[in-house]
Amino acid sequence: MALILHAGKTNKNAFKTLIAAEYSGVKVELAPDFEMGVSNKTPQFIKMNPIGKVPVLETPDGPIFESNAIARYVTRLKTDNPLYGSSLIDYAHIEQWIDFASLEIDANILFWFRPRIGRAPYLPPAEEAAISALKRALGALNLHLASNTYLVGHSLTLADIVMTINLFFGFTQLMTKSFTSEFPHVERYFWTLVNQPNFKKILGEVKQTESIPPVQSAKKPAQPKESGKPKHKDEPKKEAKKEPAKPKDEAGMEEEEAPKPKPKNPLDLLPPSKMILDEWKRLYSNTKTNFREVAIKGFWDMYDPEGYSLWFCDYKYNDENTVSFVTLNKVGGFLQRMDLARKYAFGKMLVIGSEPPFKVKGLWLFRGQEIPQFVIDECYDMELYEWKKVDISDEAQKERVNQMIEDQEPFEGEALLDAKCFK
Repeated sequence: MALILHAGKTNKNAFKTLIAAEYSGVKVELAPDFEMGVSNKTPQFIKMNPIGKVPVLETPDGPIFESNAIARYVTRLKTDNPLYGSSLIDYAHIEQWIDFASLEIDANILFWFRPRIGRAPYLPPAEEAAISALKRALGALNLHLASNTYLVGHSLTLADIVMTINLFFGFTQLMTKSFTSEFPHVERYFWTLVNQPNFKKILGEVKQTESIPPVQSAKKPAQPKESGKPKHKDEPKKEAKKEPAKPKDEAGMEEEEAPKPKPKNPLDLLPPSKMILDEWKRLYSNTKTNFREVAIKGFWDMYDPEGYSLWFCDYKYNDENTVSFVTLNKVGGFLQRMDLARKYAFGKMLVIGSEPPFKVKGLWLFRGQEIPQFVIDECYDMELYEWKKVDISDEAQKERVNQMIEDQEPFEGEALLDAKCFK
């Protein structure tokens, strides 16, 4: 009997087993015509896994559920499989990293992802906690990979397969380039592995997500205003007869307006600005010397006070910033959640002080004359800051802008703990 894996073709937990099988020379076939929500509800499937979850591996000796257990089983079918290392300590370290990949990486990615797609209640503090925990885990992984090509030893193991597939879900669904760039060794590790032939055979071409899924609105579709009573089947016909006939092109416009919750961004409807935001971001990124003379001067040459506005922000609860890494994670989380405004904004966030409590201050450039409403609505951090529009006719305020752009230290008489840029 062949090994049959019951799961959909895009199930990321099935990928662990399929890739392990490729490396181990074990034949595993996907169950034909598997349909999630149908196939896993049948009596035959429930006998294999009483809670109906996938994947499940059907073997000559009985079924196995739980994706890591399945991947382990397939790996052990090959005697002395290098995917399980060559010593007892290798085996222990492989199991250690499999647990880490599941409990620290995968779990926190799902805690972040599920509420955004409506699979769990969306609670901003819970999301911040999940992102903070994920960054902590990625930081630990990044540190390990700074001096290691693989998780265990000098060749690929099952731990690398499980870790890469859990990262795969994050890279393709949530973790944008601006998020993962904080972890360069994780990036190098991930892209190296997903481009190995056995990974590529299962995953195909992998592309990193460019945006975080928006929080699904809980609003219900608008109800017709005429009456709360249920309508008889023939009522719409009566309504149609009563209404005067419309010219064809007018009716066509009405049909097009239905899918038009877009110009989703009112900022796209503003008059064109002489300031090209991407040109400023490139100038900022590429200026390595003479920053004042090149980047700061270039900024004011480009700046369009009619098309853009500058804002200072000050964190309201600095007395709570008593632990440095928690404060840095707080700012990092804010910048991550601002990703939805990347096309319309540039920002600098400074964490100030050599000892706690640390102060958090920022400078933001926004398209338009006000802070965009969609940012206020979607990014809950906004209400944690006091916002003040910059008066560029005031030389003192203008100089403060300069100092924040160039990360001047000391800043307002204090050392900088860190400076982060949103661009």
